[in-house]
Amino acid sequence: METALLAGGCFWCLEAIFSSINGVRQVESGYCGGQTANPDYEAVSHGDTGHAETVRIAFDSAVVSYATLLDVFFSIHDPTTLNRQGHDIGTQYRSAIFTMDDRQHAIATETVNALIKARRFDRPIVTEITPAGTFYSAENYHQRYYWQNRQVPYCQVVIAPKIAAFRRQHPSLFDD
Repeated sequence: METALLAGGCFWCLEAIFSSINGVRQVESGYCGGQTANPDYEAVSHGDTGHAETVRIAFDSAVVSYATLLDVFFSIHDPTTLNRQGHDIGTQYRSAIFTMDDRQHAIATETVNALIKARRFDRPIVTEITPAGTFYSAENYHQRYYWQNRQVPYCQVVIAPKIAAFRRQHPSLFDD
């Protein structure tokens, strides 16, 4: 088992997609990258902690590689908007890869450089790549949020279309 820590906007969106990918064993919403110990959602949402909404992904690297998870990551959020994803604005919504070791750091750097070289995005990539600090689990009501709240308008209008579009583009990645 390996662990990946990724931040790219609202953790509900990331969790919903990553939790369905073949080889991913667990996805947990939480906070990483800041200076406040034991943050809670209210503190993080005010932008005072330095933490980003982050997902911790436990995955079987024999089934899905870290590089593939990064490809998914760059397909499901906009890495060119600083401290913003859609209507979610603030440093807590920044694009970040928190690496667990030098190998992950190298893969993340290579991935970003390849995206730049391929001119995949019209604007510069602002995703930070930094060694992981402490990951703090979000409150229980944030865990598996989409799967437990599909009727909520945010889930219907924002998350469900992202999942549907990604599934159409990459059906082989999903664990059905």
